[in-house]
Amino acid sequence: MTTLFGIKNCDSVRKARKWLDEKGIEYQFHDFRIDGLTAQMVNQWLLQQPLEKLINKRSTSWKQLDEDEKSLLDASSAAAIAVKHETLIKRPVLAINGDIH
Repeated sequence: MTTLFGIKNCDSVRKARKWLDEKGIEYQFHDFRIDGLTAQMVNQWLLQQPLEKLINKRSTSWKQLDEDEKSLLDASSAAAIAVKHETLIKRPVLAINGDIH
């Protein structure tokens, strides 16, 4: 099972969806804003990818965080902060049989 996680109006996600469609790859799309993002999901991803690959520190969302949240961001707090600010996640996230790419 292939799942593409992201936000439908994100250019990178649109490109990924188009590529998957052109290649005839079946996938399920999971929109963070509509379908939600859970701490369990983020923690699973962090088991497979380092924090630096998952959190976008150049995003507008990152710039809008208060300094306390920025300074507290580490592997143990990332899930809670990402659930609160789902656009911090670098998009798209592609899961193929549970493995994150």
